[in-house]
Amino acid sequence: MENYTFAVDNAGTGVRLDKYLVGCLPNSVSRTRIQRLITDEKVLVNGTPRKNHYKLESGDFIEVEMAKPRKIDIKPEKIPLKIVYEDDRLIVVDKPAGMVTHPAPGNYSGTLVNALLHHTNKLSPSAELKPGIVHRLDKGTSGLVIVAKDEMAHSFLARQFNKRTTDKRYIAVVEGVVELDNGIISEPIGRHPRDRKKMSVRFSESRNALTRYKVLERFKNHTLLEVKPETGRTHQIRVHMAYIGHPVVGDITYGAKKEADLIKRQALHAASISFLHPTTKDEKKFESKLPRDIKELIERLRSN
Repeated sequence: MENYTFAVDNAGTGVRLDKYLVGCLPNSVSRTRIQRLITDEKVLVNGTPRKNHYKLESGDFIEVEMAKPRKIDIKPEKIPLKIVYEDDRLIVVDKPAGMVTHPAPGNYSGTLVNALLHHTNKLSPSAELKPGIVHRLDKGTSGLVIVAKDEMAHSFLARQFNKRTTDKRYIAVVEGVVELDNGIISEPIGRHPRDRKKMSVRFSESRNALTRYKVLERFKNHTLLEVKPETGRTHQIRVHMAYIGHPVVGDITYGAKKEADLIKRQALHAASISFLHPTTKDEKKFESKLPRDIKELIERLRSN
């Protein structure tokens, strides 16, 4: 990680934050990347995240946290991809359950990124080992993922996620019978205080999180939901549903291990997504049918 600090002098008074940093950071750091760092809250002014258009004042203290440039050494792999949509700016992929979105220490092959690199040589440069990846899905979650082919498209799409203007809908089967037809869960989420691989609802060292849900069908001991996460915290749906006593079926991290007998992964599917296209600015909406294992689970629960 590279860290930079700057003290704004009189000449910087009234200058936009992103424009000011263009003149301060190395020439290799593009304005688009700077704007993405600001959007991702990697830039603080006097200890507080600001917007790209924030006008600086003399005496402001700027801190920038930026991943060190590193050569992405990921091998392309001939792995089948279900591509829902593709043009010269982006790809929408229907990711199967069991596939990791991007490489990470200890898991450098078999990921969506490995497959994408075999499919195309146009992926936006991104931090660490995530070329093209605008947002991610957990390994055990299936459904739609947006991939950017260039840096400007990546920044445009990432801003929509940050501003919550995308519309993501998931289908989930959860434990227990959910009482309310509609609900909102707004508890903050942070890293679990004892198990660092897990997330949890907590009220310190956390970030705000908002999840809406709607009951689609009730079964004897389970419920079928449509879930709309308004924020994008790690494991958000899984943590929030477990918090209200209705963990996702098959989620052995946050739910009952015996429920794993019903399905071999968490019954969570990213079923639809809509966003503005980076070139045309038109709304694009895509849908993904439920995979076979979740459909079979629902049929089994209906028959019981």
